[in-house]
Amino acid sequence: MDLQKKILENINRVFVGKEDVVENLLICFLAGGHVLLEDVPGVGKTTLACVLAQSMECSFGRIQFTPDTLPGDVSGVSVYNMKTGEFEYRAGAVMHQILLADEINRTSPKTQASLLEAMAEGQVTVDGTVHRLPRPFMVIATQNPVEFVGTYPLPEAQMDRFMMRLSVGYPGREEEIRMSEQFLRGETPDTAEPVCGAEDVLRLREDVCKVTVTKAMLGYMEDMVALTRQEPRFVLGASPRAMLALIRASQGRAFLSGRDFVKPDDVKAVASLVLLHRLVLTSEARIKKENAAAILKSLILKVKIPM
Repeated sequence: MDLQKKILENINRVFVGKEDVVENLLICFLAGGHVLLEDVPGVGKTTLACVLAQSMECSFGRIQFTPDTLPGDVSGVSVYNMKTGEFEYRAGAVMHQILLADEINRTSPKTQASLLEAMAEGQVTVDGTVHRLPRPFMVIATQNPVEFVGTYPLPEAQMDRFMMRLSVGYPGREEEIRMSEQFLRGETPDTAEPVCGAEDVLRLREDVCKVTVTKAMLGYMEDMVALTRQEPRFVLGASPRAMLALIRASQGRAFLSGRDFVKPDDVKAVASLVLLHRLVLTSEARIKKENAAAILKSLILKVKIPM
């Protein structure tokens, strides 16, 4: 069995009933992207992030964002050492291979922005000194879409840094009973056995980048992205970064499916997850209660599928 399939099975053994969410999260991780998990509390967002890290023996860090969380809590700070007479770097929560940024919309925009450099360049700059982050690196941010009191909505520029936005949702009846049985047996996320190491993940990422994307497939993706920019009900369409994210996510899905080339089905499967959170409805469309997901779906269906 391929290593990526073993990782999937290992996560699904502990995180029950959400195979599609696990698959998309792994696609994003292997494609080198970051994920925004948007859902109500208690559906297992933290568990999913923890099991992902445990399965690949990656270091796991969690920071609970609150209004008084400072940028230094995330990126780290320089502390004066009286013995040596020099400033020393004290690492922040970001110095982990998988970082769970819990309730990211509860902290101030300045603290939210402290993640931008880490997400884009894999490094942080503290007092003029650049500190490289461990590889592989991934940010899994969570937010509650229902609660708005005391929150700071993520600006479009930061939403654009996330490759995908996923929703876990409530489990079905059978899945919730299985989950309860695991709980009674004491099977917690930290009981997940590692399947591979960080070096193996880096090799898988290299393999994803080698998946063939033909010029015809690039044209298919470009037509899709262009339609979001031309749609009058969107004040903001998909960015060039969205196009690159769509390419990588499509490669990741093809690789997870055991292929070395991208098909139109790969693009269609990840298009909404990659593009929807980057699109902004006009005020007129919001007044008319237009649905951005429905609009995007209709645009995707309009695009001519290449032979």
